[in-house]
Amino acid sequence: MKLNKRWTAAVTTPLILLAACGDAEEEPAATAETEETGSDVAESLDYTITGIDPGTGIMDMAADAIDVYDLGEEWEVQSSSDAVMTAELQSALEDEEPIVVTGWQPHWKFIEHDVKFLEDPELVFGDENDVHTLVRDGLEEDLPGPYQLFDQFYWELDEQEEVMLMEEVEEMEPEEAARTWIDDNEDLVAEWTEGVEEGDGETVELSLVEWVDAVATTNVMAEVLRDLNYEPELTTVQISAMYAGMEGGNVDAMFASWLPAQQQYYDEYEEFFEDLGANSSGTRNGLVIPEYMDIDEIADLQAE
Repeated sequence: MKLNKRWTAAVTTPLILLAACGDAEEEPAATAETEETGSDVAESLDYTITGIDPGTGIMDMAADAIDVYDLGEEWEVQSSSDAVMTAELQSALEDEEPIVVTGWQPHWKFIEHDVKFLEDPELVFGDENDVHTLVRDGLEEDLPGPYQLFDQFYWELDEQEEVMLMEEVEEMEPEEAARTWIDDNEDLVAEWTEGVEEGDGETVELSLVEWVDAVATTNVMAEVLRDLNYEPELTTVQISAMYAGMEGGNVDAMFASWLPAQQQYYDEYEEFFEDLGANSSGTRNGLVIPEYMDIDEIADLQAE
């Protein structure tokens, strides 16, 4: 298969206890705010965690969290996509409604909105991840320029999130956001391109999943390739196909291999690619909620 298409709190309810009046012994009136229970939160969320693409590592981890934290058999992880998940989160935030979503950093939502990770003491979602650049076997011989560029590519999470914000908040097209960021960060881009051989219009096949971090990273690399006189072709696929494309050379490179979160796919196709190492570090997976929800840990979702 030739991959050549371009894709671009619960709100706590105050409970007022009124003492009865009359000849009976008077009980003191009290006004108290009840604490949220797991059942309150679970019911308000209809026992649903809003997720992303089916088969992704974070979706498997979310399903495992239901079991590890004994949340109850009513809970389910609803698959969707990054775009749908983000839209659901924004809608809930606008109405100050409760919601639990699968989340990760880098992601623009942590800058734009007051959200937080639920604590995960059992480390179901693991420790911090590194995001690796993978290239197909033989790329160094076939396209030494792009190979060297990809090998020298590394940026910090806040640099990556700048591109995401331009895409998601300023509503720039991915190519425009990438170009704007490149023009504003010439020194860093010069480090990536130092000594890189320019091309003669050769096509470079890049695959990605439709996650804001992957879109930002891949489009930045695509624009740098264009500046070096290569012709990048971007194809958006499901996560498993992103790895499978390495088999048979349908894909030259990908920049969204989260490790260890995607270890199962990495191990399955490892013989078909070369790992150039991390292009960003300190990323994190987990369950994310609005700050106004009065819970702190995954276990607080437990249905009683």
